[in-house]
Amino acid sequence: MKYQLALLAAFAVAPGLRADDWPQWMGPKRDNVWREEGIVEKFPEGGPKKLWSSPLAGGYSGPAVVGDRLFVTDYVKKTGETDEGNFERKETTGSERVFCLDAKSGKEIWKHEYPVKYAISYPSGPRATPTVDGDLVYTLGAEGKLIAFDAKGDKAKIVWEMELKEVYKTKSALWGYAAHPLIDGKKLITLAGGEGSHVIALDKTTGKQLWKAETQQEQGYSPPTIIEAGGKRQLIVVGPSAIRSLDPETGERYWSEKYEATSGSVIMTAIQYKEYLYFGGYSARNILLKLDPAKPAAKTEWKDKPKSGLASVNVQPFLQGDTMYGFDDNGTMYAVELPSGKRLWESTELVGAAKGSETAFLVKNGDRFISFTERGDLVLCKLTKEKYEEIDRAKGIVAATNTAFGRKVVWCAPAFANKRMYVRNDKEIACFDLAK
Repeated sequence: MKYQLALLAAFAVAPGLRADDWPQWMGPKRDNVWREEGIVEKFPEGGPKKLWSSPLAGGYSGPAVVGDRLFVTDYVKKTGETDEGNFERKETTGSERVFCLDAKSGKEIWKHEYPVKYAISYPSGPRATPTVDGDLVYTLGAEGKLIAFDAKGDKAKIVWEMELKEVYKTKSALWGYAAHPLIDGKKLITLAGGEGSHVIALDKTTGKQLWKAETQQEQGYSPPTIIEAGGKRQLIVVGPSAIRSLDPETGERYWSEKYEATSGSVIMTAIQYKEYLYFGGYSARNILLKLDPAKPAAKTEWKDKPKSGLASVNVQPFLQGDTMYGFDDNGTMYAVELPSGKRLWESTELVGAAKGSETAFLVKNGDRFISFTERGDLVLCKLTKEKYEEIDRAKGIVAATNTAFGRKVVWCAPAFANKRMYVRNDKEIACFDLAK
């Protein structure tokens, strides 16, 4: 569960060309768009060239890449089970680790390790991708350890750290802390949990609390996002019992709409389409809100429509025009029209026969998509309102080393930068050349 607005740092790679960094979950703008040009149109025979790999242990967290540095986290188990748990908490002991690697070679620059006891389902490792912002990189462990490191030094230097469970007197959600923190100006915004502190804002340079707000029955896993609507910047926070809009500067509530999650499963980030806001959760718990154009307010347009929308439980859907593409909890890929929620087509071609919670990460590059599937395949494809169209596929470039629902999977979002893809499983992190 495994289930992601930092500064865009760019550096010149050739006259007239620039390369994106991938400083956080879903990339520079948290929109799953890779804006580099000169990317491969079809794979060479045998698939993209592996440039390097480096040993890594368990985890679902993706890497972050800024300049010539890559940051990634993992978990080294010492005792207990790390198999799938679904709705069962499993206790393990071990250490979470934070790595800073040379993005060109995979060579270790520094490492930080700390002991942690897991009491969560799917206890393989951290879920949240590191977030790089200026001179700092932030990591969030599966049991709520939040750390700000010096991102530029040659040794692991902690600038500040916080145990969210201890400070806010709560426990981790069933599938652990998985909502990727959000940088907004001088603030780091993240889900904490506890009474009156479902979401908190911290000074990103010191860790000092700026505000805390709201109570929900559990943290959930939905990363917070900021939208523009009703003449205001609105912080959208989804929890197991409500979708809420807050003033990102103060935490004061603008509005709240009731939402009833199944098993606390709120995972995707809410998607804004014009004056609408869509959210979908496990077991067809979908909802469409209409945003007031004159003030920060919203009302429910429709909810819990059967055979409509998307219940995204592993991968953030992609909105292109008025069509949302993604995977439902049943493992089927759908194209969904907004605001109606109508399913335009369905397909299992990308990941194979749907058995439940099939996963493929979708990143747009130019007029096509690059998809990394749970089987370890890398796929070039096009998505339109009419169909899914596959261009090319490189099979099994990374081994599926984890287990879910009785099958082997790799549930880790890649990073795309320097005309390369960086991706991990539970044994290694690897770099692949995607230059044309």
